[in-house]
Amino acid sequence: MKIGRVFESLRKEFSFIHGNVLVLLLSWVLMSFSMLIPDTYYSLFVLELGATPFVIGLIGFASFICLALVQFPGGYLADKYGRRKLIVTMTFGVGLANVLYAIAPTWHFILIGAVISNLCLIYQAALGAIMADSIPPEKRGMGFSTMQIVRVFSIASPIVAGFLYLNYGLVQGMRIAYVLVTIAFLLAAIIRMKLKETIDVDAKRIGFMDVVRSYPKAVKESIVVWKLIPRTMFYLFLISTIMGFFAQMCYPYYVIYATDILSIEKFQWSMLLTLQQIVTFCSFLPVGKIVDVFGRKKPLVISQILLLLSMPLFIYGDFIRLAISCALSGITNSMFGVAYQSLEADLVPRQHRGKVIGFTHFFSYILAAIGQLLGGFLYEKVLPQLPFLLLLAASISSTILTLLLIHEPKKKEV
Repeated sequence: MKIGRVFESLRKEFSFIHGNVLVLLLSWVLMSFSMLIPDTYYSLFVLELGATPFVIGLIGFASFICLALVQFPGGYLADKYGRRKLIVTMTFGVGLANVLYAIAPTWHFILIGAVISNLCLIYQAALGAIMADSIPPEKRGMGFSTMQIVRVFSIASPIVAGFLYLNYGLVQGMRIAYVLVTIAFLLAAIIRMKLKETIDVDAKRIGFMDVVRSYPKAVKESIVVWKLIPRTMFYLFLISTIMGFFAQMCYPYYVIYATDILSIEKFQWSMLLTLQQIVTFCSFLPVGKIVDVFGRKKPLVISQILLLLSMPLFIYGDFIRLAISCALSGITNSMFGVAYQSLEADLVPRQHRGKVIGFTHFFSYILAAIGQLLGGFLYEKVLPQLPFLLLLAASISSTILTLLLIHEPKKKEV
């Protein structure tokens, strides 16, 4: 009887896993596992193709500028023509763009591949909107947690990257990794063809000129929409965007700093990322339950405090300190991501989600682009530790701002 009650309780807890949610979960299993394989040594790979740390920042800058440019039309088209069309078509596009990474003779091909793949991510607002549409309000914490935890297979991704490195070398191993990414994304796109639309939309086919013509109206509507939603959402956007700026100053340089400055072996780095992945995924479900039971604000604050604790351990780290830093970062990633997505869905009405997500992504990516370019300059020309020290300082400010400005709504949007 007790076992039966346990299974019944689990069935109710995860009753939202069907239809669109199930399709997205299956596609993310393939995508997340494959993406994290080349991500492990991405910066070192680009260096081998003739780049410098600043060039890595330049590629990141171009990537995020492209992402930013497609956010307004992406959000507008998601609300006008529907979520499914954009998601399916552009998932195919991202997959094919990875071929350029696999065959790249110089870093210039990586730049071109980054530009194409990030333009194809015009579907991001549609993806965020269809997720929020498909998960019941009372299950959003667990829902967004589950969306992340199914990526558990990516725990093995850094180790796979490590073995590819040991057996084929850095460059050849990375080429194999990007072939795997291409295959996985194409399979995921086929799976996503099973998605069902969640809003009433214009049946018109989306063409390139629709995207171009929609831009002025998309920008206008994405700005006007902020008059219709609670101010807390705007504060949440500002805090997240500012933190994203400083985080992107550091992101491409963790592996370079760890291997060059802290003398961590390349295979040891894959072990550290594996630990981070394990902690991230083990924390998702508890975090989701915490977000549903205790609210969204407290996990947001705790996540930023954990980031504050993890940064000194990385900057002045050895293998043990880096392991602790990676574990804290894993909890930070899951806690902030689930709490942010849940609060965003609570605050923004369904008919405006695409536009709001497009707006927030646009400015987040603009600042992220500047952050990566500036991070590359500071790392190469000033002091390798400086980007990480600035992120440490930013985490203090963001914690205080979250405590003062973020308030949860009395009634959640559906």
